[in-house]
Amino acid sequence: MRLADLGARAEDTHDERLRQGTLIFSALLVTAMSTIWVITYLAYGDPVSAAIPASYQVITIIGLAVLARTRRFATFRTTQLLAILVLPGLLQLSLGGFVASSAMILWAMLAPLAALALLGIRRSVPWLVAFFAELVALALVDSRLAPSLPALPTGFVVTFLVLNVGGVIVSAYVMLGYFVEQRERAHRDLQAERERSERLLLNVLPEPIAERLKAEPGVIAEHYDAVSVLFADIVGFTARSAVMAAADVVKLLDQVFSAFDRIADAEGVEKIKTIGDAYMLVGGLPNPRPDHLTAVARTALALRDEVARIAARPGQDWLAVRIGIDCGPVVAGVIGRRKFIYDLWGDTVNTASRMESHGRPGEIQVTERVAAALGPEFAVRPRGVIEVKGKGPMRTFLLDAQR
Repeated sequence: MRLADLGARAEDTHDERLRQGTLIFSALLVTAMSTIWVITYLAYGDPVSAAIPASYQVITIIGLAVLARTRRFATFRTTQLLAILVLPGLLQLSLGGFVASSAMILWAMLAPLAALALLGIRRSVPWLVAFFAELVALALVDSRLAPSLPALPTGFVVTFLVLNVGGVIVSAYVMLGYFVEQRERAHRDLQAERERSERLLLNVLPEPIAERLKAEPGVIAEHYDAVSVLFADIVGFTARSAVMAAADVVKLLDQVFSAFDRIADAEGVEKIKTIGDAYMLVGGLPNPRPDHLTAVARTALALRDEVARIAARPGQDWLAVRIGIDCGPVVAGVIGRRKFIYDLWGDTVNTASRMESHGRPGEIQVTERVAAALGPEFAVRPRGVIEVKGKGPMRTFLLDAQR
C-alpha cells in the first residue's frame, strides 16, 4: 500500500490502490532479478543481450519517477505490460532462440497474467492473444537464429532455464498471492460486516421474521389467535427528565431497558419496541407457545422487582413502574421501508396499553380474562371496576406474585 502511494490519487478506491501497489511491487521485483541477467551477459561478452534487461530496469525507474509526478497510473501500467511482453522476445532473438536463451520468452507470460489481475478478463484477452502471437512468431524463426554466444555448457543453459522458470513462477506467485491474500482479508471483513448487520437486524426484528424478510422481501402480516401483550412505563419520567441532564436521561433509560431486555430474553418473550419511557413486549409470537401468559406474567413480576432494586440506589428513590397486561388475538407484521419495525395491532394491544396507563405505580394491572387464565399459580387480587378511556367500565385485577 505504501508503494501504491507513488501514483495514487485522492479519488482512487482501496481496490485501485491495491492493484497499483501490486504492479509496482512486481515491477521492482523483476527489476531486481534482471540484474542477474545483465551481469551474466556482460561477463560472457554480449553487451547487446545485457542491454535488453537493463533497458527494462531503466524503463521501470523512469516510469516510477513519471508516475510519482503525474499520477497517471494507466500510462505506467501500459508501459510495463508492453515491456514485459516485448523485451523477453527480443532477448530470446538476440541470444539465438529457445534453447540458447533458456526459453527467455517465459517472462512474457507475466504480461497477460498482470493484465488479467489489473484489467479484468475482457480487457486482458488482447494481451493473451499478443503473447501467443509472439510465441508463434518466435517458434517460426527459431531454426534460422544463430546463438550470439559461443557454445555454452549444458549446465549453464539448464541453470538459466531453471532461473527463467523459477523467476516467472515467483513473480506470478507474488503478484497473484498478494491478490489472494487481499481477497481473503476482504472476505473476512465482509463476513464481519455481515455478522454485524445481522446483529443489528435482530435488534430490530425477531429472528424468524428477519429470516423471512431476507428470503422473501415484501409485506409480512400474520394473525395470532392467542398472545399476551405487556406494556411497562416509568412513572413520572417525563416530568423528571425535564430537570435531568440529557446524558443522565439516556443513561437511566439504558440501564432500565437493558435490564428489561435481559429478563425478556431469559423468559423467552419478544421485545417489540420502546416508545419514549414505555416498553412493550409480547409472549406467543412469532413462535406460538401455549404458556405465553405464564411467561409474560413471570416477566412482569421480574420487571417490577428489577425497577424496585434500581430505585433502592441513592438518588433513585422516585423511580417506579406501571405495568399492564392483556391477552387475546392480534395482528402482527412489518411496516415501513426505511427504519422498518415489527409491530402489533388489535384490541388486545390497545387494552394492554390502557391497563398500563390506568394502573398504579409499582403495580401490575391485568384484565379480567388474564386473571381468569392465570390460575392458582399466581396471586391475583381484584382492583374493582375502573373507567378505562375508550373502553368504558372494566373490572381489573392486580398481579402480586407467583406462588
